[in-house]
Amino acid sequence: MSIFNNHSPEILVLLFLIVTFFQSGVDKITDWKGNVSFISDHFKNSPLKNMVPMLLATLLFLEIVASALMIFGVYQLATNGSREIALIGVEIAAISLIFMLIGQRLAKDYAGAMTLAIYFIITVFGLILLQ
Repeated sequence: MSIFNNHSPEILVLLFLIVTFFQSGVDKITDWKGNVSFISDHFKNSPLKNMVPMLLATLLFLEIVASALMIFGVYQLATNGSREIALIGVEIAAISLIFMLIGQRLAKDYAGAMTLAIYFIITVFGLILLQ
């Protein structure tokens, strides 16, 4: 008998993504000025340099919404096997990663973009599991 109610891979991927996106969102909330400063410096030579606070707020919103949906999705998956809410959360997580990838590429931070690819692979794996 599984503690995850026969949905171990899905729940484990969701938990990984929840930790990743929820922690990122909380970090942005608790250190907004530090994040804006760091990201502004990171994008100082990119076309995004004047839009950092708005883009960071958008990313924060997506991370928190994705996390909330995935948390509720884990509950639903564990209790009644329903996957829809979790799937929407993972889709939003994937979209936020694509937004981050665009930013990293525009900032010419290719190593940072490559790091995002690892998270994107896990996210796509989650999408496949939840289909």
